[in-house]
Amino acid sequence: MAQTAAAPRSQDAHPALEARALSKTVFEAGSRLTIIDDVNLTVATGQTVAVLGASGSGKSTLLGLLAGLDVPTSGSVRLLGEELFALDEDGRARVRARSVGFVFQSFQLLPHLTALENVMLPLELGAGTVPPGRFTGVAADLLDRVGLRERLMHYPTTLSGGEQQRVALARAFVTRPAVLMADEPTGSLDERTGAVIAELLFELNREAGSTLILVTHAPNLASRCTRRILLQAGRIQADS
Repeated sequence: MAQTAAAPRSQDAHPALEARALSKTVFEAGSRLTIIDDVNLTVATGQTVAVLGASGSGKSTLLGLLAGLDVPTSGSVRLLGEELFALDEDGRARVRARSVGFVFQSFQLLPHLTALENVMLPLELGAGTVPPGRFTGVAADLLDRVGLRERLMHYPTTLSGGEQQRVALARAFVTRPAVLMADEPTGSLDERTGAVIAELLFELNREAGSTLILVTHAPNLASRCTRRILLQAGRIQADS
C-alpha cells in the first residue's frame, strides 16, 4: 500500500494542534533538568507527523504534553482550538475523550477486561458518537478489521504482543478520533510484527481521516509520514 497519508476530515478553521513556547523542567538529584525546551509547533489538520530523536531527547514527554497527559512548566498547547492548560485535569480528560486516540508502546490494556471489553471501554466512558446499542458491534467490527475475530473474548495475558497492540489500535480508533497520537507503536515488537502493526496503523488512520502524531525510532515508520521532526535535547532541530 503506497499511499500512507491520512486524508483531512475537513478544512477546519483551527490547526489540529498548536504548541507555543512549550517547556518542561524537572528537579532531579538537586539539579534542574530541562526535558522540553521552548518548543513551537503547528500541526495542520490531516497531517501525519513523525517525531524522531535519540533516547532521552524528550520525544515521549513532548507527546504527553501535546495530549495534555502531562503539564508543562511554561507554554501552551491548543488542541483543535481549545487551550488545554486553561482546563483542569478533568477538563483535559474530556477533551481527550472527545477528540484524541492514544496508542502506547506498552499497550496499556486493562488485564481484567477481554479484548472486546477493552475496545468498548472508550465508548462506555462517553467518548465518540456511537449509540450504546451499537457499542459491541462497532468494537467487534474493529477487532475483526485488525484480524482478531477469533480473539474477542480473550484477556490480554493470553494474547501475544502483536495481538495486544492490535487491540490497542482498535481501541484508539473506535471513537474515530480527530487526532491520533502514538508513542513508539512498534517499539516493543519484533520486525515482522512491527511491520504488520505499522501497516494497520496507517490504513486505519487513512480511513478515519485523523491527524497523526507519532513518536518513533524507526526510520521506515517515519518515512511513511508526510512530515518529520527531529528532537534533540528537548528542542526541535529539524522539521521537514
